[in-house]
Amino acid sequence: MNPDSPAGGSRELVLARIRAALGRAGTTPADRAGTADRAGTADRAGTADEAGPAGDSAVPRDYLRSHVPADDPDALLDLLHRNLVDYRALVHRCTPAELPDVIGALLDARGARTVAVPPGLPPAWTAAVRARALADDGPEGPLTAARLDGVDSVLTGCALAIAETGTLVLDAGPGQGRRLLTLVPDHHICVVRAPGQVVASVPLALPRLDPARPQTWISGPSATSDIELTRVEGVHGPRTLEVVLVRD
Repeated sequence: MNPDSPAGGSRELVLARIRAALGRAGTTPADRAGTADRAGTADRAGTADEAGPAGDSAVPRDYLRSHVPADDPDALLDLLHRNLVDYRALVHRCTPAELPDVIGALLDARGARTVAVPPGLPPAWTAAVRARALADDGPEGPLTAARLDGVDSVLTGCALAIAETGTLVLDAGPGQGRRLLTLVPDHHICVVRAPGQVVASVPLALPRLDPARPQTWISGPSATSDIELTRVEGVHGPRTLEVVLVRD
């Protein structure tokens, strides 16, 4: 610890800066002193730096926010398609009118007998599904991990899809469900509506997401190469990810 530093040293300095970034006053006199003295902010009555979003204006944001044109929907959709495939997802394209038949065909090809369905999923999406649909908000209550372990597939929408990284973002909104739904079944079909849900980059995605919601960021099927650099899929999520890109 630096003998010239205030009591608490580096730990209190880091905590004070976190509180300042979150717009929270210190919870003890020492914390408040650390926030004012070492993070350069005043107590709760003080400056914009501690006022949450208002303080964001002081943060330099002149970095490149996208590496591809963000105003070309067709190019973004093609880029998303390529990056999803690069992550070994299975990608399909269709129109809104074709979507129910595409979903039904994917489940039939998989041999799925059951499919988990989150609350808020558009009923039309399952119009051609022959597998037994298990609603997470059904009369038997939410699907438990044990029940989901015996489910063949899960069908969801998403909050956003990021073209540059081939990433799907789910935030437990309508048609997406709890995180458990998309982590336990071995087969996940995710529907992405373009162009409305496709963004170019992570910096452009973040302002459209609510940080208070539970988010799951998915880049391809679950996989790891931790042991002897051998790729193993389906370790902590679905072994097979199928993405349906619906062009409105």
